[in-house]
Amino acid sequence: MKSEMSNKTGKATKGYERKPSWLRVSLPSDPAFWSTKAMVSDLKLVTVCEEAQCPNRWECWEQGTATFMIAGDRCTRACGFCAVKTAKPFDLEADEPERVAEACQRLGLKHVVITAVARDDLVDGGAQHFADTIRAVRAKAPGVVIEVLVPDFNLKNDALLTVMEAAPEVFNHNLETVERLTPLVRSRAKYERSLEVLKQAKIMAESLGVKTTSKSGLMLGLGESEDEILVAMDDLRLSGVDVLTLGQYLRPSANHLPVVDYIHPDVFAELKVHALGRGFIHVSSGPLVRSSYHAGDFSPSSPDS
Repeated sequence: MKSEMSNKTGKATKGYERKPSWLRVSLPSDPAFWSTKAMVSDLKLVTVCEEAQCPNRWECWEQGTATFMIAGDRCTRACGFCAVKTAKPFDLEADEPERVAEACQRLGLKHVVITAVARDDLVDGGAQHFADTIRAVRAKAPGVVIEVLVPDFNLKNDALLTVMEAAPEVFNHNLETVERLTPLVRSRAKYERSLEVLKQAKIMAESLGVKTTSKSGLMLGLGESEDEILVAMDDLRLSGVDVLTLGQYLRPSANHLPVVDYIHPDVFAELKVHALGRGFIHVSSGPLVRSSYHAGDFSPSSPDS
């Protein structure tokens, strides 16, 4: 990112990408990491922590938390940034919502994030499966804040309505990148469609009388400019988004899009100031920030001051 705020970006090199010091993470040592891993395996669940090769999975699992990925581990899209494999998906598992709920209860979660692969093979894109999982978690682990991170459902309003009627406390759909880079970064997704998904979800929540906070996120380091990031922030606010995450894009493999810039933590801090100035009530901005990283730091009842 060619930042006018700061010149503290690190250029990525071709081939092996040597990451800057601020992106180094420690390997797990706490027994809680291994107990969480064993529990997830025992319940035959999929976590985005592993599937998306999240750099924070050591830290989160040591704290006994995880983000669950429902509807299988095969995606119908082939986004240039994503580590989840693209293949023909298997049938949905009818008991998966109950298994996710059981995991939430065992972990004693206060905040759970439920996400999914894109299921363009299903008429509703997996919306009913999301709703079933929300209701199962609420029944098994009452009091937990439920956040969903959903695909765009090809902007089918009936699918969106199915999710919103289940009343998640946080509705998250990531914009991922700026408008110019969307065709390169996001397979089959459209910038305006994602904004409309967020806008319609907000309208539905208000119509249903559901207290749901709208959330979205951007990856940085793909070649976007500062001005493009600020425009994306404005577009998200116009779509009713209240919570924003900004994080560094990390290349999962040589077959994925290359990193153009490694953004310095100071730039992330400056972008947070810009975002809060635009009216976002909570902003997580930093190199290791991901959509679900420290998601529990935001409580719908306790926004940033």
